[in-house]
Amino acid sequence: MLDIPLYMGVNAPRDHQRVITKLSAQLYWLFIKGEISFEPLVEAMINESESSPTPDVMLLDNVLDEIKVIIEITSTTGVKKDFNKIAELMLDYEIEEGFTYDYKKFRWRKYKNGVGEILENPSFCDTIGYDLNDFVK
Repeated sequence: MLDIPLYMGVNAPRDHQRVITKLSAQLYWLFIKGEISFEPLVEAMINESESSPTPDVMLLDNVLDEIKVIIEITSTTGVKKDFNKIAELMLDYEIEEGFTYDYKKFRWRKYKNGVGEILENPSFCDTIGYDLNDFVK
C-alpha cells in the first residue's frame, strides 16, 4: 500500500457521479465545439510525474500544459474540508480557479488564487466565462 496523503479521494455515490457526468459532459461539448479552450478531464492526476491528487473535474490548457480550474463535487459534511483542500492545491500547483459543489444543498463555493474565497456569484467560472451551475441542473 502506498503511503501517500489523500487530497482528493474516491467518493462514488451515484448522485455524486451524476453531477460529475453532467458537468464534464457539458464542458466537453463546449470544448469540442471550440467555445472553450480548455479540455475537461475527470479524476485526472494534477501532477503526472508522481502520485498526486485527482480532483473530480479539471480544465486543462493543453497548449501550455497547465491546469486552469479544479472542481470538487462534495456533499454537505465534506464541503469545508474539500474547499480547504482545493485552496491548498491551487497554491501548490498555481491553479487559477477552484470550486466545490455541494450536490445535496446545491451550493457552490469558489476560490481564486491570489484573491481568496469569492462570495458573489460563486458558480461563475471566469476562466471560461460560463456559470457552472447551469451545467449541473
